[in-house]
Amino acid sequence: MTDESIPHEDRSAAVVELAKRRGYFFQSSAAYGGVAGFYTYGPQGAGLKQNVEDAWRDRFAIAEGHQEVDAPTIMPEAVFEASGHLDTFDDMLVSCAECAESHRADHLIEDASGSTVEDAEALPIPEVEGLLREYEICCPTCGAALAGEPVEDFNLMFGTNIGPGDASPGYLRPETAQGIFVEFPRLKQYARGQLPFGVTQIGRAYRNEISPRKSIIRTREFTQAELEHFVDPEEDEPDVDAVADVDVSLYPATAQQAEDGEPIETTIGDAVADGVVESDWIAYYLGLTKRWYDRVGVDMDRFRFRQHLPGELAHYSSDCWDAEAYAAGDWIEMAGFSYRSDYDLRKHAEYSDDDFTVFKQYDEPQTTKQATVDPDMSELGPAFGGAAGDVADALEALVAADPDRFDAAAAEPAGTVTVEVDSDDGDATETYDVPFEHTGYAVEEVTEAGEHLRPHVVEPSFGVDRLVYTLIEHAYREDEVDGEERAYLQLDPEVAPTTVGVFPLMDKDGMGERAREVAEELREAGLAVGYDDSGAIGRRYRRQDEIGTPFCVTVDHETLEDDTVTLRERDSTEQLRVDVEDLARLCRDLRDGVREFAAVAEQAPAN
Repeated sequence: MTDESIPHEDRSAAVVELAKRRGYFFQSSAAYGGVAGFYTYGPQGAGLKQNVEDAWRDRFAIAEGHQEVDAPTIMPEAVFEASGHLDTFDDMLVSCAECAESHRADHLIEDASGSTVEDAEALPIPEVEGLLREYEICCPTCGAALAGEPVEDFNLMFGTNIGPGDASPGYLRPETAQGIFVEFPRLKQYARGQLPFGVTQIGRAYRNEISPRKSIIRTREFTQAELEHFVDPEEDEPDVDAVADVDVSLYPATAQQAEDGEPIETTIGDAVADGVVESDWIAYYLGLTKRWYDRVGVDMDRFRFRQHLPGELAHYSSDCWDAEAYAAGDWIEMAGFSYRSDYDLRKHAEYSDDDFTVFKQYDEPQTTKQATVDPDMSELGPAFGGAAGDVADALEALVAADPDRFDAAAAEPAGTVTVEVDSDDGDATETYDVPFEHTGYAVEEVTEAGEHLRPHVVEPSFGVDRLVYTLIEHAYREDEVDGEERAYLQLDPEVAPTTVGVFPLMDKDGMGERAREVAEELREAGLAVGYDDSGAIGRRYRRQDEIGTPFCVTVDHETLEDDTVTLRERDSTEQLRVDVEDLARLCRDLRDGVREFAAVAEQAPAN
């Protein structure tokens, strides 16, 4: 058996063709011409996707002790007004004047011949328009020049109406995160108000992409697996030591901006010590993620973490890193790791009437001095007329922010406290001098058992579809077996959609009946089993190899005599005899990584 390397530019086409032919994924609604950006997972793809989601849940929800929720995919407009998606969730669109086709301007620049721009999305629109001229970029559809065409922001959310009429607008969620944030007041109760706690969600999200492309890598409907980890920024710390020895390839912003910058090979511990990764929480999740991606089958020679450039950072994020894999001829983002501070909870608190804080109990009650005001409205009313209420509100805000102003006024004869109030049209401010004796200023001793704290959020956000594609491409192999070319997927048994293929050598003399019995026994043991009795046994092996089935079982004449079967391993094609009564337990152990096939083969006679 020989193994030949495949040019990467050929692999993408081979992967997409295999995916369609073998039931991994294909464009939806093909009977009606198909719709760009929407894909259907076939039987094998749905199985692989489900196994990936289960593996993610096992690592990032169950193993970490986090909760899981399942929120609606449609949410009211007010949610996205608060989150900022209505105003800022945009991509850069340029339309062709000749054919009217729309394209993502930043992608055209990155893909242009001679372009050295890697992240045009981070550039301002005037600079993007200039680059369209500089690189003489033409419309990919008709070839017309795009120089001079305006670049505009295009909001990516799908809008809808909730119920009849248009009185209650809503949107399909562009991320699963908001379904967690808006439910924080209730979720904190389930966590007994104790920080830190995390909430995960695996579900669909929707973005009206300008130019969906590269099969399931960039689509308009996709699946996310997200974790929102709520922490006390002053006290909660991750166990970085648990991942300190994890080797990582990091591509920091400084290296990206240097002419000869390259990713650096280091460990999580050294990256934290050297200040390459500023947040301990992000470093912790980078370490967990590297181990998990390696576990499920991402090729670590085609994997890195890339730090966001300053222009890419969201306004609420102090630092953000992406997990990237090289697939489909480019580096693609598979996950993002962001420290979101208290931005989301603060915004929803501002726009709603609910409480987005937790009560932090002190070790012992604390007595403090607290400044208060009780404005004398009988004096403020005649003095300030219609502005009296706003003046009183301004005094209350000022005493909380700067009580020293009141102390200074008290020390002066006929002292006054100056406040500013917005004018009715909001375009200017009015200044009012309030006599100190009319403010009702006082300082009281207050004993408090704790304080209300708004948690900060650490967010690892994973794209499931992009990971599914990457696993297929990274697992794709071609070799030669017994003088015959073979294509196969070297999927890890943990995520392979079919764990065991079961065949009768021939469907006669009772072999077919016994093979069906063996397949049913394996299914009852919790294994994903494919049964195939069509064609030559070699062809059946090749079909299972191509969909990534790690093990195949053959029932033959010898099975009918001693109840043993042939167990074949996909990658090496090595075979051994196994008692049927031991088969289910062995296959489960091989799937779960408890035992290795090579070690089992050393202890058993080869077939």
